[in-house]
Amino acid sequence: MRTARITLAVLTAITLTSCGAKVSDAPDGKQSKAASGGHYPVTISNCGVKTTYDKAPERVVTNDVGIAEIMFALGLEDHMAGYVAPDYRTSRDDKGAAPWKSGYDKVKWLSKKEINKELVLDARADLVFAGWNYGFGEGNGFTPEALKKVGVGSYVLTESCHNGGTGTSRGVMPPLEALYTDLETLGKVFDVEDRARKLVDGFKKQVADARAAVPEDGRAPRVFLYDDGKDKPLTAGAFAGPHDIITKAGGDHVMKDLKDSWVTVGWETVVERDPEVIVINNYGSVGAEEKKKFLMSYPPLAGVSAIRNDRVFVLDYVDLVESPRNPSAIAALAGYLKGVRDA
Repeated sequence: MRTARITLAVLTAITLTSCGAKVSDAPDGKQSKAASGGHYPVTISNCGVKTTYDKAPERVVTNDVGIAEIMFALGLEDHMAGYVAPDYRTSRDDKGAAPWKSGYDKVKWLSKKEINKELVLDARADLVFAGWNYGFGEGNGFTPEALKKVGVGSYVLTESCHNGGTGTSRGVMPPLEALYTDLETLGKVFDVEDRARKLVDGFKKQVADARAAVPEDGRAPRVFLYDDGKDKPLTAGAFAGPHDIITKAGGDHVMKDLKDSWVTVGWETVVERDPEVIVINNYGSVGAEEKKKFLMSYPPLAGVSAIRNDRVFVLDYVDLVESPRNPSAIAALAGYLKGVRDA
């Protein structure tokens, strides 16, 4: 379940005994593999915190659809106790079949509501995979530090890492790099590095193929991501998934100067930057059609190019947050923007 994206908290070190992980106190987190044999122990860095795993977690609970699908894409269903998410079916799924439908069918759907500590304990979780404002939040008391106190570890979605820019801003690397980083890091945690590498290589090729279809000297249409909000729009900055989706698809992301992930701006900024295309984030009780009706009828936007020319493109929430669907979203948007350039 998605929570408000604006309030952030400082990431704290995680100590986990129930899945054999601990914050490393050895130099550079290095330990002798002879101590436990084989792949483990293995030390990873997640949002700046080094953690050593003596074995793979066995009862992971994930929060949000994109995060669940990262686990499914890695083939880690047998390591999951369940997932928390709203209905995963989206407008781009073929007849309601998600790309990782078998994962959804196999793993227990714990709740459509907000993740909480009681739910995690009832599931006997040994690791929670969520993000700041994708489940974790100081306001609701659901934090890695709080979970550590009850013996449950945490892995934080890299897209949501606190960057220290304003005390509330998130994002420490380009969005696609965040996706690849999580796939490769989790590959190490769960000893599926070959599978992770193949996924990353495949996604990079998919992005490169979409990018190759964009003329190098072609015009990049100006694109604005509209998430939600009437008084002020919630949009994406340089560290949220839509930035790479827009730019790799051949667009010019009009909010690329915002060094944050998901942020609120003023409508006057949108009008000033005059996007030629608006991408709508489709999710929740206010769907894409209702959002489009609002945009098309909102007087301050009447002169904006995208509104005048009815150039509105819809992507689903799971396409736009960090998830294995990001590369296919790039390909879909690239096709649409080609039509805009050719018009």
